[in-house]
Amino acid sequence: MSTTTGFNLPVDVILIVLEDLELNDLISIRSTCKFFYNVVNEFGWPAYLRRNERQSFTLHSARKRWSPLAQVKYNTLVDRGWSHSKFIARPLSRAWSANLQPVLALSSSRVLLAAGEIVYSVCHSRTIDGGTWNQNHLRWTPGRDITSMVFIDDGGENRIVNIGFDDGHVERFDLPPHDSSNWRQRIYLKRFPDKALHFHERDAVESISYSRNSFLSLSSWGSVALTDLASPSATTTTLHLGIRSWSSHLCMGAPTPYAVFGITCTASPAPLFLHYILPSGLSPTASLVLNSPHQQPSAVYGITKPAPSSPLGPSDQIVVSGWYDGAVRVHDLRTPEQATSATSEPASLKPVLTLRDPWSPEPVYCVSCGGGSASFVAAGTARYSVVAFWDVRQPTKGWSVHAPGNDPSPVYSLILESSRLFGATQSRSFVYDFGPGVTKDTYPSVPPASYRSIDRHLRPMDDGIDYYTLKYNHNRVGIRTIMSTGG
Repeated sequence: MSTTTGFNLPVDVILIVLEDLELNDLISIRSTCKFFYNVVNEFGWPAYLRRNERQSFTLHSARKRWSPLAQVKYNTLVDRGWSHSKFIARPLSRAWSANLQPVLALSSSRVLLAAGEIVYSVCHSRTIDGGTWNQNHLRWTPGRDITSMVFIDDGGENRIVNIGFDDGHVERFDLPPHDSSNWRQRIYLKRFPDKALHFHERDAVESISYSRNSFLSLSSWGSVALTDLASPSATTTTLHLGIRSWSSHLCMGAPTPYAVFGITCTASPAPLFLHYILPSGLSPTASLVLNSPHQQPSAVYGITKPAPSSPLGPSDQIVVSGWYDGAVRVHDLRTPEQATSATSEPASLKPVLTLRDPWSPEPVYCVSCGGGSASFVAAGTARYSVVAFWDVRQPTKGWSVHAPGNDPSPVYSLILESSRLFGATQSRSFVYDFGPGVTKDTYPSVPPASYRSIDRHLRPMDDGIDYYTLKYNHNRVGIRTIMSTGG
């Protein structure tokens, strides 16, 4: 009686089997013999990485130089950090001289932080064992406060950014190359408002969004402009919501492209609604209302989508939003149970998941998704520099942490990738790094100004790498605080 072993199987059959194996299975097979050791290294790890994609803006370039096995090891250590709430907390800047409303933007080579009329451009490089960051200052003339900012695809150069200002203009800028030899360099860029991409009649630009060569901007009183940047004529369609507006999210990758808007809800059915994007442009009326179980006045300040490979499902079909009542709500556009109405009102959709910090009912100002196994949601709240985290696989076991320095201010902007969370309060920017290899030189050194009261709680740990933070779990039997690195 003949038997078939792994050595007798056709190579294409072995590769098909490898496509469905999980991490522990691949480790076990790789340990059996030299043949499978080589097969897993060459085919198994790349297949595993394709199935478990990680959203890593700042590591994108570095990962290209890592072997598939090195990437899997790094992801595994990052996941372990997330599962134990273990991270390195670092401020990225000194406290600003005034209370500002900063915004963040990330690309594969730069972190942009806009605070008032200044943009701090931080370029980064990262190896598995560490990395370095260098910072330049960009200032605009004439100076106006920056309210929103997003990178535009330029083939990997990471130099084109669209910026919204408080005077209603949205302008495109080509950033200069980063000067790593002069990290305190200040660069002045001239504005050309008469050549603005969008203009909202001196109504402040509240939110901008970019998806697949389409660009959308939203003003504070509901003026919407949508432009196809790939079109030679750059055709722009407009829409007027006619109500106080806060947030937007553009998705051109869904089967039916759409834009979602967050507003202040008074008489409207809900503060979150979706407009489909038709060949002629934005639908003039709401196509779908994304509501909450409680019909009461509210507002939605932040909107995003899950990271690739999220347990929530296809990211283009999921909407994650932060609400005035302190909740983060997840709506699944694939959900068939949509309440219909006999009137002309749009159909409504209930959330499939609601996340809350039971100890902090403060409004949620910003949301972002990513983290370990692409399964985390982060929310920046309105007071005490609190960032809340939930693993959507265990949504009742969330935890929250105050930003370094414990500033008594909102968290206005967050961007979460696989191993890092970048955030900004009204006083300073910060990062939580869940990955291995963080050293004293990984991030810029930020000595506190001892004479300023805002820095009195900014304390480094004895190792000179980490900073003290205050963390607590979301269990209802009692609040547990940890004055440490997050471990």
